[in-house]
Amino acid sequence: MTSLGTASAAPGEIDTGRLHVGEARDGSAVGLPVAVINGARDGKTLYVQAASDGDELNGVGVVQRVVPRLDPADLAGTILVTGITNYYAYQVAQHRNPIDDTKLNRAYPGDDSGTTSERIAAATFEAATRADLVLDLHQGSTSRMIEEVRVRCGARHRLHDDCLELAKVFGCGHVLDQKGPDGQLARAGPDEGVPVVDPELGGSVGWDEQSIQAGVDGVFNVLRYYDFLDGSVALRPQTRANGFEQYGSPNGGLVRFHVDLGDRVSAGETLFEVTDVFGQQKAEITADSRGVFWRTRRLPHVAAGEYVCSVGTDIDTY
Repeated sequence: MTSLGTASAAPGEIDTGRLHVGEARDGSAVGLPVAVINGARDGKTLYVQAASDGDELNGVGVVQRVVPRLDPADLAGTILVTGITNYYAYQVAQHRNPIDDTKLNRAYPGDDSGTTSERIAAATFEAATRADLVLDLHQGSTSRMIEEVRVRCGARHRLHDDCLELAKVFGCGHVLDQKGPDGQLARAGPDEGVPVVDPELGGSVGWDEQSIQAGVDGVFNVLRYYDFLDGSVALRPQTRANGFEQYGSPNGGLVRFHVDLGDRVSAGETLFEVTDVFGQQKAEITADSRGVFWRTRRLPHVAAGEYVCSVGTDIDTY
């Protein structure tokens, strides 16, 4: 039997349940929805989690579409799933846990007697470190963003090549290869010997079917490549960025972009302009470096100094 919380499945079985992470303010038990898909044949273990940030719902859409398609009779190995990770933030459709005002993906490896976020991190980290591979499904929150996969362990880490391989297999087309902040699952997992990547499935408010489908395709690429399921995967070159340049607005007004997400840009090329409400230009912002137009704000109106967009830099292909 393989268990995750109250979900328990023998070889060839699937079960769902709850992973206890504490109690709510009324004293009721708080449990994350989890699933165990235990293959009929021996193999690796994959851990997948979604909604580490409570307003990033595309990963939940991926889980909703992938799990019903998995037949344990066809599977080698085990898949562990946490369908909603940041329970408290998900309930109010917010990015951060409102109980402790914490971004959950800065709380790993967690503390089972700590804050609410640290308790969730500890419970899900225990599941992640039982696995051979981990997918931590994210998206650009309320920003507009290309589909990409983030490798966060750093270029000198002993598992850097393994994480890069996992990112390439997932196959969004773009990879950000940049050491992440302390407390990220994709930083803490490799330190325990487990390759972890963050697929960032576009950016939307609510569901984005194109990005969800990219996530579904990515999960099945991983399942086939690492021999959970029969079938082959044709790996395609990934455009890799090793850094980010972020751009804010020097003025308040309305933003008009001159390039689209995913476009290659050159140093000196106009990224956006800012106009007043009557269409008169107040500023024109150009790229400092060559790269890929990676991410933008969603709303057009900005205050002086407010974030507008990001360019992925130090570009290569692998």
